[in-house]
Formats: sequence, structure tokens, C-alpha cells
Amino acid sequence: MPPTSSSDCPHLDCVGEITKEELIQKSHGQCQDCKVGGPNLWACLENGCAYVGCGESHTDHSTVHSQETRHNLTVNLTTLRVWCYACSKEVFLERKLGPHSPNANSKPLPSPQSASQVRAGLTGLKNIGNTCYMNAALQALSNCPPLTQFFLECGSLVRTDKKPALCKSYQKLVSDLWHKNRPSYVVPTNLFQGIKAINPMFRGYSQQDSQEFLRCLMDQLHEELKEPLAEPYDQSNSITVDNGPEEDNRSQSDNDFQSCESCGSSERADNEVQAGNVHMDDTNEAEMLIPEQDEIQANREWQKEKNMINDFYHMDKDVDTTAETTPIISSQGAIKVQSRASDIQMSNITRPHSPVPVEGHIPKMSSSPPKAASGWPSLNAAHKKTVTTFSPPKNKRQKKYRSVISDVFDGTIVSSVQCLTCDRVSVTLENFQDISLPIPGKEDLAKLHSSTHQTSMVKAGSCGEAYAPQGWIAFVMEYIKRCVWFWGPVVTLQDCLAAFFARDELKGDNMYSCEKCKKLRNGVKFCKMQSLPEILCIHLKRFRHELMFSTKISTHVSFPLEGLDLQPFLAKDSSTQTTNYDLLSVICHHGTASSGHYIAYCRNDVNNLWYEFDDQSVTEVSESCVQNAEAYVLFYKKSNEDAVKERRRVSGLFSMMEPSLLQFYISRQWLNKFKTFAEPGPISNDDFLCSHGGVPPNKGAFIDDLVVMLPQNVWDHLYSRYGGGPAVNHLYVCHTCQIEIEKLEKRRKSELDMFVRLNKAFQEEESPVVIYCISMQWFREWEGFVKGKDNDPPGPIENSKITVNKNGHLTLKQGADSGQISEETWNFLHSIYGGGPLVTVRQNISHQETESSQSEEKIEVETRSL
Repeated sequence: MPPTSSSDCPHLDCVGEITKEELIQKSHGQCQDCKVGGPNLWACLENGCAYVGCGESHTDHSTVHSQETRHNLTVNLTTLRVWCYACSKEVFLERKLGPHSPNANSKPLPSPQSASQVRAGLTGLKNIGNTCYMNAALQALSNCPPLTQFFLECGSLVRTDKKPALCKSYQKLVSDLWHKNRPSYVVPTNLFQGIKAINPMFRGYSQQDSQEFLRCLMDQLHEELKEPLAEPYDQSNSITVDNGPEEDNRSQSDNDFQSCESCGSSERADNEVQAGNVHMDDTNEAEMLIPEQDEIQANREWQKEKNMINDFYHMDKDVDTTAETTPIISSQGAIKVQSRASDIQMSNITRPHSPVPVEGHIPKMSSSPPKAASGWPSLNAAHKKTVTTFSPPKNKRQKKYRSVISDVFDGTIVSSVQCLTCDRVSVTLENFQDISLPIPGKEDLAKLHSSTHQTSMVKAGSCGEAYAPQGWIAFVMEYIKRCVWFWGPVVTLQDCLAAFFARDELKGDNMYSCEKCKKLRNGVKFCKMQSLPEILCIHLKRFRHELMFSTKISTHVSFPLEGLDLQPFLAKDSSTQTTNYDLLSVICHHGTASSGHYIAYCRNDVNNLWYEFDDQSVTEVSESCVQNAEAYVLFYKKSNEDAVKERRRVSGLFSMMEPSLLQFYISRQWLNKFKTFAEPGPISNDDFLCSHGGVPPNKGAFIDDLVVMLPQNVWDHLYSRYGGGPAVNHLYVCHTCQIEIEKLEKRRKSELDMFVRLNKAFQEEESPVVIYCISMQWFREWEGFVKGKDNDPPGPIENSKITVNKNGHLTLKQGADSGQISEETWNFLHSIYGGGPLVTVRQNISHQETESSQSEEKIEVETRSL
């Protein structure tokens, strides 16, 4: 909602004189009606009224007081935000409060007249009609250095031919926000128009959810900026990860904004495979399951799998989980499952020894590869990687994609479901972009903190060290908490994380479908983090939406500004080295579930100070003000002092550069990671190289935007520390890729011309006796290939989805997404791609044939022509 000036609310004249010290003193009190303590008590601001009442999280006596007394203004004693019941909106008291007001220590930014003094990143965003949810999200995202530096320093890499080119609008917005000579605010009209074009939910002027906006924006940025990952070499002991039958399923459907309950469902267990082949379900999750071909082999494989799971979760093989009597809380957290594959760095990635440099000049780009230089064993050769993961059988060559979004925000959760009857365990790897955490209630907190629950949790491996007993200190702290329990539960972010990763019982209506038992069984689900993102986005589930109404959980969740440790929630075999995070920004929501206002608190990366971004108003605040905020979405960044020292060391190497040293090319994107990431990972020059070691023809025109030249001493230092590669001291357009592109274009033209000719003849035929049916889903993939939208040809024709088995005969499914082609067209496509099954419809007779039989049953056929 737009910020309201003092003149917009006619009830401000009723406010009495009050100081910040008086409000702080009241915040330590309790509700005058129900005697409940803070946080989130509300104080009446009516002149002469000293009432303090509870809010929505309890009995909401503050609202009752307003209704009975007609006192309209009230202030939240935790956040110091003011609400007017009569106007049903937030109001601001800057002009009413004296020098000792809550904002007395705030430092507003210069006015537009002194805009030249505005420092980078301290620019507001104008509210253009209930867009505070968008403004808060954009400011929080803008203060994530790895993402912002990419758009500021690697702007030439922001290329897309996809509408509405939201990445261009976001790049322009970031440039405006971080420009040193901007006015006090920017109007984000272009970006808002782009978001509305993508998702109709954001059209109009109604208030929306800030977290849903974030997901929509980040999904679209990934979609526009994604690039295929370089394919690893095929090795007998290595299988590549693939996240599903589609290339990249980050579509703009409504499902993109729904979270799956990762700790309360056994749906994935229904989609399991035999003989080591992994079947991918709708959420694109790979499961490691037991082959059933041979019982002895199955037991052998199961034992290996169980040992691996025990390593993951510190599970004791002798623990009888069925004998557990302690009640287990249900983790109602959620993760957003991404259907793309990130560039996950596993602990067994191999890298070659650092090559020996050679003397010589750097030639200009040519169209042919250079001769092999002595001492460089793999110059301009693709870097060899060995990644041990799991993959389904492929009909079509699968591609994995990455973007700056996935580089910055993607992490991986490994979850397992254990059958309590046969002890069988299935494992699922899920990519997440943000984690939706539950806010535990009083009973949940008691279970999390109880010593009995601690022991059972550590045995099961769900919370690990997070709530392991800590001796007499833990006993004393627990006793103190129980003694002051009537003041209300104290919820920390660590509590929310523990509740999310707590083990979850699958029973009753949520039983586990065990593949080994062949029936529904009671089960237990565990979760751990396999890889941690550079920036961790945490969403606190404050809103509950029922059929007829919505409610908000206003419980104060305390969170650290520095030193959030995720080590207790990390899988044992994770290769992640850095587990500590520092807070970058936090989005807050003030108000109720039906109305309210969003703001953001962000730490400026230039001066390390905290600022409040309230639409176009930007104000410096203290750390205590941030910690008292009612957090909704938090952005944490990995903290690693060694990375900071390493950047200083490399900067010093540049000053020692000698003119005669050989120069090397390095990926500009990786160099940006090195400058902003705590863990940049191996050097990835595959960003600008093809699999043959040259520059792809489609990147030759802007190769200068993709690379940076480094002196030999800097390259040697970076390579020895981070590995990766390959080492490149000469650029040339790949002649092999050029030939392949020409062959591909020739094939596309040939297939398209033949199809057009055959289809034209089919259209001119008056009444064909036999009509062949083909899946429109497969045809659209083929159409994308021949029209150049997709570089990879489709797999075999897949007609199984448009058929149904009736009495042993395959017939066309009623209302199936199918098209009609001639026999000649079918034979042409089938001769190239194969597949099936064959489905035909006889004109006027209305029956179908299959390769093995015929059915005389009449059906309705969708008369659809290609």
C-alpha cells in the first residue's frame, strides 16, 4: 500500500505526547485484559489512554479496546508501526512525534535537491498502486551482492530473445538503484508491466504476497538467462543427473508458485523403479530404489543403500524405530522443488594437475584451432568431470541448465522415507530456491526442546546436533524457560529450521506406499541439506488461507544478524565447507492477513549499515530495530573470511604483473563469482567454450563480453586453488561446431519441407480411408526442433499417452491431445524417429487399428490437422 503522510489520517490530532523510552517500557509489560506478555503487544495512542493489549496472535484485545472506546490509533510495541482502525491503514507520525520519538535517531536521506550526495544502493521505489509487496522484494533482492554485481558488471551477458525480456527491465532497475547520481526514488513501471504480462495474478491494484512475487520474478529471470550446461564425458562408472523428461520445466503456470510439503508426504514413493532404472515423477525427483530381478542381488543392493543412508543421517542400524513411543511433531515446512538441475559440485569431482605454462604471444581469434603447445596436456580441451549421481533412461538427449539465479540461490535437500515394516529406504534429491519454514507453536516447541524428544531425534538423525543434550547448562536453560512459560513461547529461527528438518511420521491417511512390501505401510521421513546455496532465502509461513477466511501468525521469530549455522542440518557426506550465514535483508509485513504493508530492512554492502526501505522512503536504522522486526522473508549470505582474504591476495598479484607473462582467458561469470561468492567453485571456462575446446559460432560475435584476460601468475594461483578450467590462451571459432550447425540446418529444412509437402497432399485428399493419429505433445517438440527453437531433436514418437487399453486392445483415448496425419507422413516420421504405438482411425467406419489388433467400437476423434 502507498505510504501515508500525516495529513492523510484525520485522527492524528488525538495522539498524545509519547517518547520512545515510554514505548520500550510498555513493551516489557503485558496485556491488561488477559495478562499475556510480548512480543507484539499494542499500545493505545489516544491522548490520556495508557491501555496495552494483545494482538492477533492471542485474543486481540487491542482491537476490542478500539471498538469499545473508539480510540483509533495503536502502535505495535515490537515494531513501533502505527495502525489506524478507522482508516484501516498504517499511518506515520514523523511530524507529530517530538525529539524523543521512535524515529528521533533515524537519519533520512537527502532530498532530491541534494541527490548527488545519495550513496549507491540507497534509492527508494515509488509505490504505483498497492505495490509495496513488490518494492520490498526488489529492495531485498537488490541488496544481494552476488546477483546485483552480475547485473552491474556483467551487463553484456544479459541477453534474451524471450518476452517480456524481464531481465533487461531488472538490469535497468538495478543500475538505477545503484547509480551514485540518482534522485531519491525510482519508478519501477517497466518491470511491473513485465510481471503482469507473465502472471495475471499481479494485474490490477490489489495487495499481493511479496514471496510469491519473488518466486515469479526469479523463475522468469532464470528462464530468460538460462544456458545449457556443458555435457560431461561418458564414463562407465559415472551417471549424470537429470531432473525429468522435459528440458526445463520452469513454466509460468500456477504450479510455479505452490510449495510441496517436503516433510509430510509419501507421494514420491509411488514412482519407483526396478533394476536400477529411475523413474521420474511429476516433481522430477530421482529415487534410488532396489532392483527386484534377483532376491540375492536385491538384498545385496539394499544393504549397500542402507549403509549409505546410515552415513547420511547418522542412523543406528540396531535402533528399532517401530518401538518409538515419543510423539513426533509434523513438519509443515515446504520447499520449492525446481525442475532444473543446478551445477552441483560433488566431492568426487576430479581435476587435472596444473599445466606448465608456455611462452608466446596471444594471437587474434582465428577460425581454426592452434597446434598443441608443448607442456599443455589439454589446452582448450573440455574439463573432465566425474559426478556420481542417478539418471533415468533417456529417449531424448537431456539437457541441464544453469543461470545466475540457480548459481546464487539453488541448494539441494536429500530426503529419505523409511518403511517401518521392512526397513526399506528410498532417497530423493530435491533442488530448492527458497525454504518455507513453519512457525512452531507452544506444543511443538515443547517437543523440540524436551530431553526425551532430543534423544529420539538424534537417533533418527533428523535434527542431529541442533537439539542434542548439552549437559547441565541445557537443563538450567530449559528450567528457566518452563518457569517463564506463561510469558509466551520464544521462537527462534533455529527452532523453525529444526521443525522443518524434524522427522515426520507417515501414517493414517498419509501412509507410505512401500515398493518392497507392495502395500501401504507406516513410514518415517527424514530431511537433510546436501548442498547449501550461496544465498539462502527463508520464508516464514505466517499466513494460513482457509476456504472462507485467512489468518496471520504474528508470533515474533528472533533471528541472528550474523552467524546462522546450518551445520546441524547438513548431510554427513556433504562437500559444503562453509555453513555460516550473515543476514543481508529481511522483508517484513505489518497488518493483518487481509490488509497491511510491506517494508524491507537491508544491509548496505558499501558502508555495512542497515536501512529501512519503505517504498520511496529510505532511512538508516539500528541493528536492534532490525532484530525486533516481524520477519516474513529473510536473505542470508554465506560468510567466509578466507574468501575475503583470497580476493585481497589476488588483487596483490595484479600489482606484481610482468609485461612478458603469458595471458590467459577466464570466464567473466566465474570471475564475478570469485568477487562475490564465499565458495565460487571450480573455474568454469565452459561458459564460453564448446565441447571441442573452441568458441561456439553463436558466441563468437560477443566473445569479448564473456571473457577476461589474466596474467599468468594470477591464473596459476587461481587454478592451483580452485581447479576447473580448461586453461585457454588462444581463442578460435570452432570449425567442427560450424559443420555440425550446417548439417543440423540442412536436416531441419529437409524434414520440414517433406512434412509440408506430405501434409499438403493429405489436405487435398477428399476422403482418406485411413487416418493416422500422433501425439501433439511429441509433435510440438518436433516442431520446435525443425523451426530452430530447440537444438535437440525429439526422442521416439510417444503415442502411449493418447491411447487407452480396452479389453486388451489399444484405442484412441477420448479427448486425447492428438493430431491426424496421413499414412505417408507417419511412415516418414517413423522412419526417422521410431516409436509408437500405431493408432489409426477409419473414416466413416469410425474404428481403430493397432499393430496387433482392431477394435470395432465407435469413438469420438478430435478432427485436428497439423
